[in-house]
Amino acid sequence: MAKEKKGKGLTRRGFLTTAAAGTVVGAGVAMGLKPTESQAKEGTLSAHVPPGKLDDYYGFWSGGQSGEVRVLGVPSMRELKRIPMFNHCSATGYGTTDASKKILMKGGKVMRSGDTHHCHLSYDKGTYDGKYAYINDKLNARLGRVRLDYMEADASVDLPNCQGTHGIFPMRVRKGKTYYVFCNSEFRTPHPNEGRDMEDPTKYKAFHTAVDGEKMKVKWQIAVTGNLDLCATDHDGTLSMATCYNSEEAVDLGGMMAKDRDWAVFFNTANIEAGLKKGDFKKINGVRVLDGSKGTSGHGKYTVYVPVPKSPHGINVTPDGKYAICSGKLSPTCTVIDLKKVRQAFKGKVKPEDCVVAQPEVGLGPLHTLCDDRGHAYTSIFLDSQVTKWNIKTAIKQYAEKDPKKAKKINPIVDKIDVHYQIGHLNTSMGETKDADGKWLVALCKFSKDRFLNVGPRRSDNDQLIDISGKKMRLVHDGAVHPEPHDAVIVRRDLINPKKIYDPNDKMFDQYKKWAKEDNVTLGADDKVVRKGKNKVRVYMSAVAPEYGMTSFKVKKGDTVQIIVTNNDEVEDLSHAFALCNHDVNFGVHPQETVSATFKASQKGMFWYYCTWFCHALHLEMRGRMIVE
Repeated sequence: MAKEKKGKGLTRRGFLTTAAAGTVVGAGVAMGLKPTESQAKEGTLSAHVPPGKLDDYYGFWSGGQSGEVRVLGVPSMRELKRIPMFNHCSATGYGTTDASKKILMKGGKVMRSGDTHHCHLSYDKGTYDGKYAYINDKLNARLGRVRLDYMEADASVDLPNCQGTHGIFPMRVRKGKTYYVFCNSEFRTPHPNEGRDMEDPTKYKAFHTAVDGEKMKVKWQIAVTGNLDLCATDHDGTLSMATCYNSEEAVDLGGMMAKDRDWAVFFNTANIEAGLKKGDFKKINGVRVLDGSKGTSGHGKYTVYVPVPKSPHGINVTPDGKYAICSGKLSPTCTVIDLKKVRQAFKGKVKPEDCVVAQPEVGLGPLHTLCDDRGHAYTSIFLDSQVTKWNIKTAIKQYAEKDPKKAKKINPIVDKIDVHYQIGHLNTSMGETKDADGKWLVALCKFSKDRFLNVGPRRSDNDQLIDISGKKMRLVHDGAVHPEPHDAVIVRRDLINPKKIYDPNDKMFDQYKKWAKEDNVTLGADDKVVRKGKNKVRVYMSAVAPEYGMTSFKVKKGDTVQIIVTNNDEVEDLSHAFALCNHDVNFGVHPQETVSATFKASQKGMFWYYCTWFCHALHLEMRGRMIVE
């Protein structure tokens, strides 16, 4: 992009933004900042993390169409790990191993493609508890879970009746044994979707689903009017919420744009649970489903629809738990909603529209808003390719002012910064907890254009790190990333405590121990082939650098072979693998871990197996033979 040319204090970009905004929103806000504010001190944080030093934060990124979760160090922005969730990974064997196939199973079929948009960590008392990360699969309506002590996927749950599961968010408090992760199905479908009502969109519904985050089981669903998008929860466990577009309930773009307002929908958890006890539900595909559609008996009891500008997208709750902030893609404003008033609306004490307490004009194409610890909100502006910093209290004051002239003089906009380019999500350090610290902001930009070396038409995205510790935002880092991380969270490193080697007594290995006991074998100690019938064998094998406990084994053509490998090494970072030539089998086995994979020996001959993770000076010699008779 050509460098901006300045003239009398206004950049070429500023001039164009002003001209566009003059047509859409009025030039007052678009002209930008006061001169005194533009000279305010920038932040002074450094993104440089010297060799041998550790980052201050973990970053958890969704992987988008890759189907994975990514772990970065912040502020260095170094990629530390990719955690496969709804995808196949040849490096680790995820999608090949027996345990991972179980996680990927949907409707009796292993589905290795996913679309992971939103990654959120488990909470307690308003901040992260370090137990789990949850991730959606928009493609196949699943919710996945990562154990943070091992940084590996450990469970998933199918979300019946849903398509396009997009926004997810966990409860921020644990209430006894109740701990929900809420999931929004974006696409409306017939219910039940069994071949009836396919051509009648008036019979379609979208669902807000509550999943038990510990047991990974669906507890209930509630039907709504419109398409659900992003999701959030309050700080005391009483409300979940969603942006909701397509109030017209159309199935094409023109129809979806007919009205000028949509909603933010709020769900009252206590009322819903009371309704379940009373039997106010229908069972659809085995799930208890309540009706919270607009105009039904559940409307006002289970759901409150707060009107907001057209096509809302992001919704987030402020660190103090007082407000929800949502943005409409087709309006240059953010909408601030008072959660205390929402609770009153459920009691019929205020009208839903009276829950709105501010609508600051922030720029063209606002999407998502996160906060710092000083009362500021930061909104991603897609069309302007900017981040807008604004003051929440000032925005509320401006909205409350009845005199238009006085209101015009109240400007909540504090700062704007260009990002490169077409920003989607953003997040601030600890910004989705009560412990927001106002140090860093990451901007997830969809386009990188001229920011990096050209690698062809399929280019990287650009994640940019911004210092928000001062009055002025300051861009400190560009980071090329494999497409397409959709969202991210930035977490203090003291809240995450991963193990360094596997614990052989962990419950994840119980199934292997059960099989070993059944076969009179000790895991990691006995290397043995056990025939389990005419056409099935189990092969138990240990590994210690630089050799396997069994350098050859025999099976018969047509056998289903289950190979179970235990890594007996106790040295940190000393991994092995089992890769079997010409059989599409390759999986990693890390210190003190046991892993299995099952395949068919369909061809006579001799086939080498070998270690793919460099483990020793004699790594190349670490191999053995499978002989198929």
